[in-house]
Amino acid sequence: MRQTGFIYGGDYNPEQWLDTPEILKQDIEYMKAAHINEVTLGVFSWSTLEPQEGNYQFDWLKQIIDNLYENGISIILSTPSGARPKWLADAYPEVLRVNADRTKNLFGGRHNHCYTSLAYREAVYKIDKKLSEKFGNHPAVTTWHISNELGGDCHCPLCQNAFRGWLERKYKTIEALNKAWNTTFWSHTYQNFEQVESPSPKGEKMLHGLNLDWNRFVTDQTADFVSWEKKAIRDGGSELPVTINMMYDFRGLNYYKFKELIDIASWDNYPTWHKQEEKVTALDTAFQHDFIRSLLKKPFLLMESCPTSTNWQSVSKLKRPGMLSAASLQAIAHGADSVQYFQIRQSRGASEKFHGAVIDHYGGMDTRVFKEVTEVGSKLVRLSEIAGSTTKARVAILHDCESRWAMEDAQGPRNKGLHYKDTLKKMYYGLRKLGLNVDFLNMEEELKGYDLVFAPMLYMFRSDIETKIRNFVTAGGTFIMTYWSGIVNETDLCHLGGTPHQLMDVFGLRSMELDALYDEDRNSGKSTGIFFEEEKQYECKNFCDLIKTDSAQILLTYESDFYKGLPACVRNSYEKGTAYYICADFEQSFYDDLCKKLAEEKQLVQVPFTIPDGVSVTSRENDTKTFLFIQNFNEEAFSVSMQDTGWKLLMGAETGVVGQYETAVYWTEK
Repeated sequence: MRQTGFIYGGDYNPEQWLDTPEILKQDIEYMKAAHINEVTLGVFSWSTLEPQEGNYQFDWLKQIIDNLYENGISIILSTPSGARPKWLADAYPEVLRVNADRTKNLFGGRHNHCYTSLAYREAVYKIDKKLSEKFGNHPAVTTWHISNELGGDCHCPLCQNAFRGWLERKYKTIEALNKAWNTTFWSHTYQNFEQVESPSPKGEKMLHGLNLDWNRFVTDQTADFVSWEKKAIRDGGSELPVTINMMYDFRGLNYYKFKELIDIASWDNYPTWHKQEEKVTALDTAFQHDFIRSLLKKPFLLMESCPTSTNWQSVSKLKRPGMLSAASLQAIAHGADSVQYFQIRQSRGASEKFHGAVIDHYGGMDTRVFKEVTEVGSKLVRLSEIAGSTTKARVAILHDCESRWAMEDAQGPRNKGLHYKDTLKKMYYGLRKLGLNVDFLNMEEELKGYDLVFAPMLYMFRSDIETKIRNFVTAGGTFIMTYWSGIVNETDLCHLGGTPHQLMDVFGLRSMELDALYDEDRNSGKSTGIFFEEEKQYECKNFCDLIKTDSAQILLTYESDFYKGLPACVRNSYEKGTAYYICADFEQSFYDDLCKKLAEEKQLVQVPFTIPDGVSVTSRENDTKTFLFIQNFNEEAFSVSMQDTGWKLLMGAETGVVGQYETAVYWTEK
């Protein structure tokens, strides 16, 4: 089945309803009424697909898939490895995880399995291959969904041996490992690789090189497991694209390491709408959409979202009328080619029986939620020509997972309240308020093709990022970096000879000391009149970097403490480009002004009106058209005039007014 337009649907668990065929029949009619054209099957179906070892029961699934196909509904088919059956844990206890404290888990939960276990891998391979053989070429099946929300680590003997092998391949000799981890501190030198154990609260947990490499190993082992599942699918004869559903701001895995394994990026989106100002939640959610899109630089899938309220958040609040549409179209605006829900029909029992669904326990189409789901489906049909279009960005932010791991484990100037993501988001917010699309990069990627690149708290320098930054600025780019950058190498050893490492000439300065402020402490940076408005001041907190300038121009100076009058923000001309260094954790208004001035200098702002606070403007484009999404996350409506701008209305704002939670979409010829 060739999917046209947007994918609309979500997780469907018909195995829970096999004894009530009338419900399964009714579900299809409901889906068609709501414009649902896709369902994800098999995520938690292993015990039904293989009730005993080697006893594969696929007939029920084939009947479901055939019925859906006959009604024009496509399938994203999941491998069932996200939750193993009881017989597997009983027959092969090694598949259950061992925790960092070395206690072994009992059967239960979801991701309670060891990715290293050969028994687990063989069981997964067999069922994946058979599913591929049976359904991999079915015309209804479009995509493979590998496992579910991958995460967690295992410290069992199998994983310990695999970790030691991983270390030996990386370092070659134990002497090289000892040097990289600086094990002579506290007299923790290893004599051989067999002595190395994973970090544990009962043992070694303050050897930062060990902690960092363990995180890397866990990512690599998880990625290898995904590769194993993908091989089973390919060995079964299916060449359909594969995806894994990622999670919000998940620190347990470096998602960049999965880029070569997946064909489509996807993620599960569950914001806490209505908990704070909607514009704040909207920007935070947009951030994650853009992060996921940036992994492959092409349209992604919103794999899960909730049509109403979750059941697992501290307070599972209902979505107010209009929010479902706003949240769904926000994903589309930021590059998604789908809106999918967990779940289509609400479960009757167990963990997520009260998690929101398209069809609730009442089971009718006259609910508020079903009506809103249907409305979203209608809008996606109207916008179908946008599906497949891409997002072009001339601005990027370096957001490196490995640097973050190291920084948050470093035992440095602030061990509580590092505020890395807050700094990241302030940069992002400043750019998004101008209607600028933003890409996220890690240090392994190239910086070419961007006008502005921001690097908040780039604590670790790896993958020769020093050379990439130097070349970017040399070629005419503008690079913006903050305090606490270029401090350590890839194994968390501090650089010698001054920081930011090998870039002091590019930025025209040397960092001397970093003052960590108590939560109640405040300072400010006052404009020198060179760049920011005369007498302008910006409050700062948490961190104040004390630098010595060489060739850099001073844009702000500190207003208090013993370093009053020292530079708080500088810029330096280097070859054809410019490098900015932000010395302190400044308030949002600083980033708003900085981003506005830099965007104007680079002529990046293309939106034909001033964007009010709380309004989001995003663009996508195909070969012939550019599409502009305008979304209002304020209580108050606002008027937008696009006359004489070349933009034509595609959806919404027929009267020129965009109300609360409403979306207007315009287009123009390229």
